[in-house]
Amino acid sequence: MSALSPENHAAVAERDISNIVLIVDDIPENLSLLHDALDETGYTVLVATNGESALQRARQSLPDVILLDAMMPGMDGFEVARRLKADFATHSIPIVFMTGLTETEHVVAAFAAGGADYVTKPIRPAEVLARIAAHMQNARQMKQARSALDAFGQGTLAVRARDGKLVWQTQLSRTLLKDYFALADDLSPPRLLAWIGEAIEARQTGREPNPLLVAEGNKRLLASFHDQTGDDEWLVVLREENDASAIESLIAAFRLTQREAEVLYWVTLGKTSKDIGDILGSSPRTVNKHLEHVFEKLGVETRTAAANLATSKMRGA
Repeated sequence: MSALSPENHAAVAERDISNIVLIVDDIPENLSLLHDALDETGYTVLVATNGESALQRARQSLPDVILLDAMMPGMDGFEVARRLKADFATHSIPIVFMTGLTETEHVVAAFAAGGADYVTKPIRPAEVLARIAAHMQNARQMKQARSALDAFGQGTLAVRARDGKLVWQTQLSRTLLKDYFALADDLSPPRLLAWIGEAIEARQTGREPNPLLVAEGNKRLLASFHDQTGDDEWLVVLREENDASAIESLIAAFRLTQREAEVLYWVTLGKTSKDIGDILGSSPRTVNKHLEHVFEKLGVETRTAAANLATSKMRGA
């Protein structure tokens, strides 16, 4: 069996390799049988012979699927699965249990520990390959869906309501959380969690949650609360915006001139005509004249109505 050496695992983690399978089993014959079958099919195969090395290699290489022996000396497969699911970095990796225990309680234990599927021993390579292919496809589709969300400039994350734990997040979401809250990947910003708690309470009482706005210089992070994705999980969308992009969105949405859009933008931030005049280098009278044109184009009669309409458009941009 030509398994990757520990030195090569760092190289695997550095490269953008798809179709990585981690096999965890303490019996060399099982490892050899599965390694050869997967390798011949074109998978990149990693191996581990105990629970501790399985956890280390899973965190290091982030495989697409893990084949996990349920019964191993020391840390068994059920405990390995629980730790993998408790770790943000490895939480979303599908786990396929390998077990000779077909009693109901063991099957239930495998799923309770976070397993996505199981195969029984003695191992039949053709069955394992079929199961791996199905879970590999699901994992790839999930990655593509999350990447698509990021492509539209909207970072997405799911939060578990009962403890505020980040269940999963896209790469853009991780970047935005770091930039605006200066926290590590596996931590949840207290301010964000407090807002999520308020948003969940609002949604459960039939009210629409207010968005969260975090300002940093001329940039802002806007968090909006979306639908429930699971029994206790909620979806949050993060979007970064700045003065220039917001003004451009107003020009496009309402066919405003540059100056009209600038005036409307500052109105949405609660500025008075005098404040806006100072910012733009104009008189309050000129600002009000621009506002008249804005009201006409938006079909509204008050600053509040204009601000509400403009804010709605910017959030949906």
